[in-house]
Amino acid sequence: MSPPQDTPIRLVDVLTRTEVWLRRRGITAPRLEAELLLSHVLAMPRLQLYLTHDRPMAPEELQVLRLLVARRGDREPLSWITGSRGFHAIDLLMEPDVLDPRPDTETLVEALLSHLPADDTASIYVADVGCGSGAVGLAIASARPATRIYAVDRAEAPLRVTRRNVAALGLADRVAVLGGDLLDPIPVGRPIDWVVSNPPYIPSGEIDALMPEVSRHEPRVALDGGADGLSVIRRLIVAAAARAAAGLLLEVGAGQARPVCDLLKRSQFVEIERHTDLSGVVRVVGGKRPG
Repeated sequence: MSPPQDTPIRLVDVLTRTEVWLRRRGITAPRLEAELLLSHVLAMPRLQLYLTHDRPMAPEELQVLRLLVARRGDREPLSWITGSRGFHAIDLLMEPDVLDPRPDTETLVEALLSHLPADDTASIYVADVGCGSGAVGLAIASARPATRIYAVDRAEAPLRVTRRNVAALGLADRVAVLGGDLLDPIPVGRPIDWVVSNPPYIPSGEIDALMPEVSRHEPRVALDGGADGLSVIRRLIVAAAARAAAGLLLEVGAGQARPVCDLLKRSQFVEIERHTDLSGVVRVVGGKRPG
């Protein structure tokens, strides 16, 4: 959009101009994102945009929209701008400096849910390592009432956002938010059945070539997996082998499934499994503890 003029114009015209402006800046779904930005500014559902398409927009509304559209044109993640992200069956509050959860990561949630009966009443303890916004652990807790979650991260922004989401979803009685490295913050002696993680797995040398939302904005500590992308994964597999009673599930990058499966086998994990995402890429690998 050449950002919107201050003279009153119809909502539908603003929507169209926003779409064009975003497309020129490389946004892959410019119409959808134009709708989401306008819905956010006007606090109305997307459908309502079309039911009131002739509505004139006030100058103050246009000013707010202009600022948000400029941020998106700079390729700041949309969820940071609108402050929310839908993930699996929950809605998450979002802030800058926290990894934007991808649809591919829902594969990790589904992989663990396949091991947890929906009617189970016995408590199951799950460590979500590198929790970010809390997406994985809170989606699991919402889907399985018997689960108890340890949400662990090293950085303050993810811990703050996860605490906000725990409160918003009413899960404070089943989720502990803990700061520290890998499984270290979980007191020795506390039960851990499953460990799940979307760890940093992008090779250091590849980050700068990724899409601008990632390379320029997202926290590098949540992305950088070292020279081969596996530095954090190696440490987590060893930690989980020592403490997880049931098993470990990890999100991995394209082409990493084979070496990660080998690492799992070396740490005596059994029944190695792989799960593909919607694009057919092996996105999650894991295994169970013997016995």
